[in-house]
Amino acid sequence: MAKGASSESGGVYSVSAEHQQKAATTTTTTGRPLAMCQQSGGEKGAEAEPPGPPLALLPPERETWTRQMDFIMSCVGFAVGLGNVWRFPYLCYKNGGGVFLIPYLLIALIGGIPIFFLEISLGQFMKAGSINVWNIAPLFKGLGFASMVIVFFCNTYYIMVLAWGFYYLVKSFAATLPWATCGNPWNSHECVEIFRHEDCANGTGNLTCDELSDKRSPVIEFWENEVLRLSGGLEFPGAINWEVTLCLLACWVLVYFCVWKGVKSTGKIVYFTATFPYVVLIILLIRGVMLPGAQDGIIYYLKPDWSKLASPQVWIDAGTQIFFSYAIGLGALTALGSYNRFNNNCYKDAIILALINSGTSFFSGFVVFSILGFMAAEQGVDIAKVAESGPGLAFIAYPRAVTLMPVAPLWAALFFFMLLLLGLDSQFVGVEGFITGILDFFPAAYAFRFQREVTVAVCCVVCFLIELSMVTEGGMYVFQLFDYYSASGTTLLWQAFWECVVIAWVYGADRFMDDIACMIGYRPFPWMKWCWMFLTPLVCLGIFLFNIAYYKPLIYNNSYVYPWWGEAIGWGFALSSMLCVPLTALYKLIRAKGTLAERWHHLTQPIWGLHHLEYKVPDCEDGALTTLTPVSDGSAKVVILESVM
Repeated sequence: MAKGASSESGGVYSVSAEHQQKAATTTTTTGRPLAMCQQSGGEKGAEAEPPGPPLALLPPERETWTRQMDFIMSCVGFAVGLGNVWRFPYLCYKNGGGVFLIPYLLIALIGGIPIFFLEISLGQFMKAGSINVWNIAPLFKGLGFASMVIVFFCNTYYIMVLAWGFYYLVKSFAATLPWATCGNPWNSHECVEIFRHEDCANGTGNLTCDELSDKRSPVIEFWENEVLRLSGGLEFPGAINWEVTLCLLACWVLVYFCVWKGVKSTGKIVYFTATFPYVVLIILLIRGVMLPGAQDGIIYYLKPDWSKLASPQVWIDAGTQIFFSYAIGLGALTALGSYNRFNNNCYKDAIILALINSGTSFFSGFVVFSILGFMAAEQGVDIAKVAESGPGLAFIAYPRAVTLMPVAPLWAALFFFMLLLLGLDSQFVGVEGFITGILDFFPAAYAFRFQREVTVAVCCVVCFLIELSMVTEGGMYVFQLFDYYSASGTTLLWQAFWECVVIAWVYGADRFMDDIACMIGYRPFPWMKWCWMFLTPLVCLGIFLFNIAYYKPLIYNNSYVYPWWGEAIGWGFALSSMLCVPLTALYKLIRAKGTLAERWHHLTQPIWGLHHLEYKVPDCEDGALTTLTPVSDGSAKVVILESVM
């Protein structure tokens, strides 16, 4: 859509000469040509509306997915990521085993799936990225800026996990895994290779239990002393780890060449990056259930503890996990949906994708806990002692488990290759969403050759330069700041709350349901509308307030407390996105003219795109459409439909 079509023009379309013939022959929903509709109401509309200002030429026609399966696989690749493998199983075990599925599925039904569907359908309807999609209610365009800020932060720090995984993958190609033994340059005198706690309890070992508790595993020392080279705190950045930096650079090169040509190339790559992790998960599950102790681990994973349902924290964890794993509020789902055909059945797609996402999370639990059960049996400890979440699972618990398996390098390489693919498609789809928002935001008049390639390159370079702070000795503390604040549950819940409020109460839930019916041919089940209007905002607001009320300052590894200025930087990350919504709305209201009610009415009128001429033209009634008004500058441009449909 042309940049010139601002809220002040009240829903102006701009059409270049090459589009005039198409506009003249476009038919309405009644089958009558659009030109006939314009003539029937032309005089009345021409008297009511003054000629619009000259507008910029439209950008080239928006590309679409080659096949609809490209869209499905891209969404699977983006939404199904590391959180499904390393966060959900731990939360399930921690919050009552199988009982956790009750709040998880309930919040998925009233929160996750409705917003997931809302973002995809909104992108498909508006045919725009995360910023311009909010032309549906221009006063709240700050939602687009907020999602761009969040996804930029995600793109910046998320790829560090891939860099660490790539580093481990390279190190896996050795006869003996470097984290399996002591005696390496990075090991300390406290390093002990075998932890058999039952030996110390029985008095058969060389160390007492107290002495053993002070020892360190070679897996932990490899992670902290070799990979992270962890310093004493955020205030001690230290030197750059050049090996990890090269791995980070390699990851960004991969991302660049996956994204630089747009969805035509991205849609092909995800066929491998989104499906191969499932092959590896199945292989790891088959191997895992054959290990001694695997059955105990799976029972521990699923064993129900009904008393947990009374704990508010269980419901908070379920809600937060839904918003994380469904990738809600980042704007990337909107960008992916914008490349759909206008008449694609996004309702069916959203349901299928939600089932795949949650199903993957549940399935991953069997893989993880079969291996953790084996590790607990080998070490003679309770599974609670080895259960980890997040990077602790990926870079400590699982590497320790594979050292106990035959042919350890093979299983280590398989796991880290899967980890790399799981994160890689999430990363490059996130970058695609960010690039789509940027390119849609700037007018077509500023377009130039290789615009996309240059924009992607600049984005990758800027993110890489910021991430240099995360490959230093104090880099893990910086990473934790980004992870805890910039794309936390608090910011995503705030974003999701306002998305529902704007669509359901400002634009109108029934109106949007009609728009969806215009695309897919029927109205979705009313449950979606009820969720957008009442249930989902209440869930988002409740969890958001709980997070604020029970906020705990960030602590790394249960020992390091961040300084006050570190906390301030973290809250700066969070507020940089959260304040976009109120500040943008306030700015627009101040700049508009008229009474407050007139400003509100003016700024909440949608700005339609050219594609709505073809698909969203009302019946030919008197005054339904205004006249085709020539632009006064004599150029080959006309303004069509000056009134808002």
